Amino acid sequence: MNQNFELFAKRYSCRNFTGELPVKEKLEAIALAGVMSPSAMNKQPWLVNVITDKVLLDEMDAATMKLLSEMEDKSMYERLMNRGGTIFYNAPCMYLILKQPGTDLDCGIITENITLAATALGLAGVICGMANFAFDSEKIKGNDFQKRAGFVDGYEFGMTVLVGFPQEPGTAHEPDRAKIRFI
Repeated sequence: MNQNFELFAKRYSCRNFTGELPVKEKLEAIALAGVMSPSAMNKQPWLVNVITDKVLLDEMDAATMKLLSEMEDKSMYERLMNRGGTIFYNAPCMYLILKQPGTDLDCGIITENITLAATALGLAGVICGMANFAFDSEKIKGNDFQKRAGFVDGYEFGMTVLVGFPQEPGTAHEPDRAKIRFI
């Protein structure tokens, strides 16, 4: 099998990191792979903030878990509690993708590049859309997480990818070939 296809086949969503921070060269390489992504008309409507401040990550995690615990629908909170009681799974690094409004497709492309780059470098990752709760000052009153995470005017939350070393090796999901149709 082509090595690129092997990479696709081994990527999985890690939900239990060691907390050990990868070397800076790998983190930089992942960010570079992200900004190498194609975009509509090559506008590159994104910024990538690499957050390695464990105190900030832990504070955002705790605030988001508290918010989820107070919601009327507790299903997401309960699901996360069954997975270790955390939203960021002890990841030491978050790639925060900020995007210009209306550029969701481009944001998806850069998210996938970052995730695959982490896998290619022997790290684990998980795409974490729920991180948007941490940056919503209406939901979590009085937080300064947007400022501390480096939000810039004209950009909004796009997505996050959590990256680090897995506690134990994971396995990719089995692809559902029934989802493929030739017309």
